[in-house]
Amino acid sequence: MKKTTIATALFAALLASPSIAEEKKLTLMLDWFVNPNHGPVVIAQQKGYFAEQGVEVNIQEPADPSTPPKLVAAGKVDLAISYQPTLTIDVAAGLPLIRSATLVATPLNTLTVLDNGKHDKLATLKGKKIGIAISGSEEATIGTMLSQEGVSYSDVEIINVGWALSSSLASGKVDAIWGGFRNFETNQLAIEGYKAKAFYPEEHGVPTYDELIFVANANTHDKAAIQAFNKALEQATTYIVNHPKAAWEEFVAYSPDTLNNELNKRAWRDTLTRFALRPSAVDHKRYDEYAEFMYSQKLIPVLPKAKDYVPELDR
Repeated sequence: MKKTTIATALFAALLASPSIAEEKKLTLMLDWFVNPNHGPVVIAQQKGYFAEQGVEVNIQEPADPSTPPKLVAAGKVDLAISYQPTLTIDVAAGLPLIRSATLVATPLNTLTVLDNGKHDKLATLKGKKIGIAISGSEEATIGTMLSQEGVSYSDVEIINVGWALSSSLASGKVDAIWGGFRNFETNQLAIEGYKAKAFYPEEHGVPTYDELIFVANANTHDKAAIQAFNKALEQATTYIVNHPKAAWEEFVAYSPDTLNNELNKRAWRDTLTRFALRPSAVDHKRYDEYAEFMYSQKLIPVLPKAKDYVPELDR
């Protein structure tokens, strides 16, 4: 009788382990097509870290990059990659969203010019044209950066060039671009034979922030599944940092036809130091400071508190 009881207990314990129990399923929608910014997600999938933690992750690319957070809020997908400023705007607008982890822990956006001696300082952009990809917060961010050197937002001409940021700068259509990522657009220009100079918002009056984050539904999220997801993400990030070359090979193997190219190789190198080593770590002060900046610039009508939408899910 005693042996039977012990055997039954062992069997029950095995069933409860992640390797035996049914995996939790999560649908993750990216912010854009797969690229080096998503390195830890791809590596966690490729190396089986998600499976080891008991989660099955279905990775999807959006048809429209503006929709992923909205789909999470509507309960259509479990997680989405978004941006800290976007999350703050969405929460202020009443969407039921929370930040569940960080992917890229530094800003990537830049105000970029050609490095040809004409614009060594922001002050030289007075009276010049600045190209943007999407209208929204450019007045607050560009305006703040320019004001540090005595130039007002009204002193520049803003031109929406769509996604042709690099080509618009290279061709001289505009004198600077806003919205180009420091790990992509500068490399794209270099490949095309142009040397670029980037001005970083966090060095010119704009509070620092997390560029890429994961968001979940505030009301229906599965805390245990997110904890498992975040653990796998941390494992993947550690592996990437320890083995960048091997990780690159495994990353491009996910989709060789689209990922294995010179631009992505350069971007991979420049993104390694920006991945969040502790994806689930919480910094309420950072989120509150950026929200206060957005509120002061009238980008949001109310001032949300980080404690309400950046929960400590590890507890």
